[in-house]
Amino acid sequence: MVVPAYNEGPAIVPCVERILAATSSPVEVLVVYDRPDDTTAAPVAELAARDPRLRGVLNQVRRGPAGALKAGFQQARAEVVVVTMADGSDDVAQIDQMVRLVKQGFAVVAASRYMRGGRQLGGPPLKGLVSRTAGVSLHLLARVGTHDATNSFKAYSRSFVEEVGIESDAGFEMGIELVAKARRRGRRVTEIPTTWRDRTSGQSNFKVREWIPRYLHWYLVAALPGFERWRPHRGKT
Repeated sequence: MVVPAYNEGPAIVPCVERILAATSSPVEVLVVYDRPDDTTAAPVAELAARDPRLRGVLNQVRRGPAGALKAGFQQARAEVVVVTMADGSDDVAQIDQMVRLVKQGFAVVAASRYMRGGRQLGGPPLKGLVSRTAGVSLHLLARVGTHDATNSFKAYSRSFVEEVGIESDAGFEMGIELVAKARRRGRRVTEIPTTWRDRTSGQSNFKVREWIPRYLHWYLVAALPGFERWRPHRGKT
């Protein structure tokens, strides 16, 4: 499990406890933060001293969500890596199901808000509209295997990620990037319906206007065969 976090403070504790309680498979939870003085660090260290399944990771790749996710993948030791958010918006009870699907041969398994049975409760209207439009249209146009390519709550084959690399350098666009690369390589992607709930405390760090161009780039990579800015990555993320 890779959990990028930014100044979550003590709120990270119930988030991690829910993940550990929901997962029946052997698991290591990597909570990744940008600075040693991030308010997430101390509660994670205290909890990790009592539970060896938890580890705090200082992001030394690049500050921000993309760097935190890369740092988490670099530190991950399991063959299946699941990304979930620190705000408690994801349904962590679905982790085991997602892991099983990756073990069955899928490169990417998406928790989907926009397929039949999925729901999104709350959240900024603009963010929701952009996300839904991108996900559903990409599914219709490019048959990428999911209605929700932009959702960060996904499970990945680590060997697939090492094969194609992570180029995202700003926000949470890694989710759509890896779906796009899976499609280009003919790798299997699937989805399960999920219910996403907007965080009940704290403030979202999602920057819609700043990150839309990066999402758009990977949307075009997935949707348009002739759109070639992506080059296959060689080596580790």
